[in-house]
Amino acid sequence: MPTYSALTTLTGQDAAETLAEALEDLEPEPVGVGVFEVEDGSGLWEVGAYFTDPPDEVALALLAAVHGARPFALSELPEIDWVAKVRRELSPVEAGRFFVYGSHDADKVQPGRVSLLIEATVAFGTGHHGTTLGCLRALDRLVDAGLVAQNVADIGCGTGVLAMAAASVWPNPVIASDIDAVAVAVAEANVAGNGLNGRVICLEATGFDHPRIAAAAPFDVVLANILMGPLIQLAPDMARHIAPGGRAILSGLLVTQAEDVIAAYLAQGFSVETREDLGEWCALTLRKGR
Repeated sequence: MPTYSALTTLTGQDAAETLAEALEDLEPEPVGVGVFEVEDGSGLWEVGAYFTDPPDEVALALLAAVHGARPFALSELPEIDWVAKVRRELSPVEAGRFFVYGSHDADKVQPGRVSLLIEATVAFGTGHHGTTLGCLRALDRLVDAGLVAQNVADIGCGTGVLAMAAASVWPNPVIASDIDAVAVAVAEANVAGNGLNGRVICLEATGFDHPRIAAAAPFDVVLANILMGPLIQLAPDMARHIAPGGRAILSGLLVTQAEDVIAAYLAQGFSVETREDLGEWCALTLRKGR
């Protein structure tokens, strides 16, 4: 069955979300609608809709005009099993002691490494993206430095790979939360698949807004691999939920966005412990003042 995509961009999150809601009322109805920030500092947001029947081009043109968006770019997507394709093409990721792999590479698991099985799924964070890799490398450096964190949270956990990595090297269960119920379900499946039941507690939550997170604070380490905007918005909550001397490992931001994020956290009493740029992406380890 062919799939059709309709993609456009416009300025502002509110406008993008309003357009996305309008797309859901189209006939034929889209099978999925997504809203994503274009992470290039332009302020643009991408809105995409996917159809199993050819979309109404006139209706899409009218929606774009009414909402101040660029004309929709329409495409017919080839019939490809994208998950199978990604599985074939993704090679294992090595980040210090951590070895992240898919089931198709199970024969490459190395003894003496912290091996984490993560399949290509709809949730973000297979370990291959520069942001996830940067967070794993930051975590690895903290372990090498002798840190034994007792209380850890992964905010915006996606597949749960960072929470599982932390739970594999430190003694106590790790909280993994995400705003997306699908991501939480994927994380729970990955936790079970890696034999970490009881070691990672998966929750649906917006930021730190959950009674179990509040009860567990303050944290020694908080991992947050999300986006620049939410990272800046979370800075005050991060300061409230991290213990004095604790660390925040942050990514999901471009190299060009790092200074803005750093400034937000310096204002909350953090200092930069390490920064690593991997291509266009940046990972930060920040330490809260005592």
